[in-house]
Parts: sequence; C-alpha cells; structure tokens
Amino acid sequence: MARPAVIVALPTAESEIVCAVLEAAEFVVLPVDGPRAFERILESRRDVGLAVLDGEIDADDWAAFELVLREPGRRVPALTVVSPRTFERHADNVEAGADDEYFTRPYSADSIRWRVEAMCIRRETVDDGSGPVLQSGGSNVGAWNGRATTIAIFNPKGGVGKTTVATNLASALQTRKGKSVLLIDADTVTGHVTTSLAIDAVKTVADSWRDELDGGPSETLFAIASEHASGMKVVALTDSPLHTDILDPARVAAAIAAARIYVDFIVIDLHPSYSTLNQAVFEEADRILVPVTPDVPAIRAAVQLRDVAVGLGCRERLAMVINRANSGVTVEDMERTVGMAALALIRSGGLLFVRAANEGRTVIDMFPKEKVTSDFDTLADRVLGTPKLSQTVRNGFRLPLRSRETVRA
Repeated sequence: MARPAVIVALPTAESEIVCAVLEAAEFVVLPVDGPRAFERILESRRDVGLAVLDGEIDADDWAAFELVLREPGRRVPALTVVSPRTFERHADNVEAGADDEYFTRPYSADSIRWRVEAMCIRRETVDDGSGPVLQSGGSNVGAWNGRATTIAIFNPKGGVGKTTVATNLASALQTRKGKSVLLIDADTVTGHVTTSLAIDAVKTVADSWRDELDGGPSETLFAIASEHASGMKVVALTDSPLHTDILDPARVAAAIAAARIYVDFIVIDLHPSYSTLNQAVFEEADRILVPVTPDVPAIRAAVQLRDVAVGLGCRERLAMVINRANSGVTVEDMERTVGMAALALIRSGGLLFVRAANEGRTVIDMFPKEKVTSDFDTLADRVLGTPKLSQTVRNGFRLPLRSRETVRA
C-alpha cells in the first residue's frame, strides 16, 4: 500500500533536507511556501497523512495555516517545529488537534523522519471501545490488527530491581496469563536482560540498523528479537554503551510503536537516567512502573521522578511497585512519602533470583509455587487492567520531548 503524502512547510534550507530524507523513506513529499499553497493541496488531495509546519513564522501566516488545518471534516495531524521559547507561546495561546505534536529546534532530519513514521502509525488507529486498533486496510503488515499495551520499567536510581521486575513480569504475562510479550532491554549502559535470560551473541537493534546502512534489510523489533524458552520475544537495543550513536530516540519510539501490532504486551527495561531516549519511551508507554525498594535513597529517587514526570507530561501514568516489600520502611510510609499508591508488592526473593538467573530462567518459570511468584502473578493481573494510552495533552497539546537531537538540519 502506498505511503501517505506529507506536506512540508519549513524554511527553504530545512525543507530541502527534510524533504530528501522523507522521500528516501518513500513518503510522497509536498513542499509548500505558504498557507495558500497548503490549502490548495488539501483541497485537491485525499492522501495527505501529515503536515510538517514551521511554528516560528509570522503570527498572521500561522493563523492562516491553522484556519486551513482546522476546517471542519479535516483530520490532518500537524508536526510543528519550534524553538523551546516559541513552544511555550503556542501551548498557551493555540488550540491544537489531539493528534498534533511539537518538535523543538535544533533537530536532525532523521529525527523528524522517525517522528513522522510514529505519527502516521498512530493516525491509522481507531478506538473500537476496547482500545486503539489499526484501521482495516490502513497498514501493510497484513492481518495483524491488535495494539500492544506498552509498559516501561523505570527508576532514576539503580539497584532497585528494574530488570528483575521487567523479566518476571514479562514471563508472568507470557506463561501464566497467555499473552504474547516482547521484552525490550533499552538500558544502553548497564543492560543485562539477555544475559539474565541466557540469550547471548544475538543481533541487537544497533546491529540491525548499522547493517541497514550498509544495504541490509529494514527489520522490525519483532523480527530482530530472539525467542526465550518461555515463549516471549526478547531484544536488546545494544550490547555495548559504545554502540549507541545510531539509536536515534525518535526512531526507537517509532520502532516501538510499530511493534505494537505483533504482540499483546511490550515490556521495556530502561537505564536509570532522564536521557532523550528514555523520554521518547516515556512518551510511547501506556504505563510506567516504578520499582522502589524500602530504603531512603530509593524513596527519594521516586519522589524526584514524581515531580519530574509532571514536566514530562507522564505523571498520571506512573505506578509504584514496591520491591523487597516490608524489609525496611513500611508500605504505608512509602505510599505517603512518594505520593503514589502501590500497584503491587514484591517480597524479597533472595537466592531464588540468583539461582534463576544462573539458569537463564525467571523465578516465574523456575519456582512456580514460591510466594514471590504469586506476587508477580498479582502484578501481572494489575497490569492487565492498564488502559491504552490516549494522547497526552496539556492545554489541548500532545506534550513533546523537551530535549531532542543536537544536530542541526
């Protein structure tokens, strides 16, 4: 099926580079130099899937673009490129569509391309009452029509059991709840999901994308992933912190969005930082689980995350999972201090986790009758009730990433 047309209304120097990158990705690219040309294209074509606009233009010209874009019956999302200061002006004064997004300068043309990819995927979904699904005939991926629930596992402090929670939650969903799962190791610095599951010497996302640059095929995350003995699919972004330059955050987010059609759940283990990559994953996640251990440093980190999440527009998607529960600060004190109710409590598993990791298995799989396994069972039940992500909105705007790539187009 042909790709949608994309209107590009950017300054000439930027437009030429962005158009070239989008054309290389096989989009139909329609550059325009003003609101009148913009209107003529929308009146004459029905294949326009997205408009890339310059938010720095004269206020009257911007109002003319807005008038054309918001004409009743039109459903064309806009990706508006702005400076951080100009974004604040737009957020305060302009009514945007629910599917619109903003992208801050400076940026790379590839980052724009992958944001366009992700927005076009979202545009092809409809909500039938059970959550967003792909429209019939709206994708070239065949009969797949589901949309996975995406769960990110994150705490800005290390050592709280992120990987333990991620691997065992994924295993519980796959083996005990009958759900298909893609587990992504997105910790590009200290990630060890594949090692913990005895999946070694396999292709990573960085490997695949470098191969693509050398003329290899374009592969989805699902195609790159390896299958674990439990049945879940597992993929790592990289096997070395030195091999991350190719992992453009916008492209990673688009790849996660594209992978939703293949499985029921995507579980993502993240590095403890507020990197642009993690922010891209936050934006894509339906829920962000925050493992917190009952000690003061971990609790302080969770409080920090709660406050930072307000600025990132994801506060309502945070949910605390108390790991090693009741081995220090009480659950009640933790909930009161962090300001989040506990979604689930995971008791200390001690050597059970060590023995399972040494075998390349999860506690869920190796010790099905242990009490800690029942804790993950309960967590999986709670996660099964996670609603699908609607557009995160502030004053009618989908919140953008506040930090982007630093390479100018």
